[in-house]
Amino acid sequence: MAQPHRAAGGGGIRVADVSHTYRPPRGRAVLALDEVSLEVGDCEFLALLGPSGCGKSTMLYLIGGFLPVESGRIEVRGKPVTAPGPDRGVVFQHFALFPWKTVRENVLYGLEKQRLPRAERMERAMGFIQKVNLTGFEDSYPAQLSGGMKQRVAIARTLAMDPAILLMDEPFGALDAQTRRLMQEELLAILERDTKTVVFVTHDVQEAVLLADRVAVMSARPGRIKEIVDVADVGGAADAIRDHRFVEKVDYLWNSVRGEALAAQHEEAR
Repeated sequence: MAQPHRAAGGGGIRVADVSHTYRPPRGRAVLALDEVSLEVGDCEFLALLGPSGCGKSTMLYLIGGFLPVESGRIEVRGKPVTAPGPDRGVVFQHFALFPWKTVRENVLYGLEKQRLPRAERMERAMGFIQKVNLTGFEDSYPAQLSGGMKQRVAIARTLAMDPAILLMDEPFGALDAQTRRLMQEELLAILERDTKTVVFVTHDVQEAVLLADRVAVMSARPGRIKEIVDVADVGGAADAIRDHRFVEKVDYLWNSVRGEALAAQHEEAR
């Protein structure tokens, strides 16, 4: 049995010996994850870093309850994950907004599903629109917004549901470099005001070190936890990237993930 990598702050999420196989309608089955074990503490920010195809997003969707746990066990606050739930909010890379709804209506959508009183729904939605700096755009439609603004709407919609856990699947991956940097700073500011447990999938080593408390490096497929690196002492602020310790952590993690990326390319070429 694989030993879990343990969080410093105790267990909010516990993944124990989880394996997952994709079985497409055509072609051979693919082992995506192989006996992955780790723990994420309450209010901890864990980044999942690794090459394409290593199972990062699969791990996120298993925690979210969108995929069945075939082998092993996943628990959130001591309870097994068997389906999606309001305690876990998901932010996707490609926004997943309703194009026919305004900013306000997109943020209100989940709250309407909770059947909260109308006045409470509206107050909460407007509060989170303000938190992500979209005041004045309440009546705009997604087609009228930039990529960064769309992602702010997606984050506001998720936060308005008040989940204990945020699952973020490369949420800034489709943005240009400048917008991505601004959104990273925005996320840090939001989490400073409203602390959450976060699992954040990324390919970007610098982004992982800037945002996370710990970074879990995953191996090339089948995905395993290669190592977990504590970066809490060097990130967490926009100006951290100028610190020599930050640069050292980035270099260390890049060297760790580089070998896995080369292994993944070699496997694809076979």
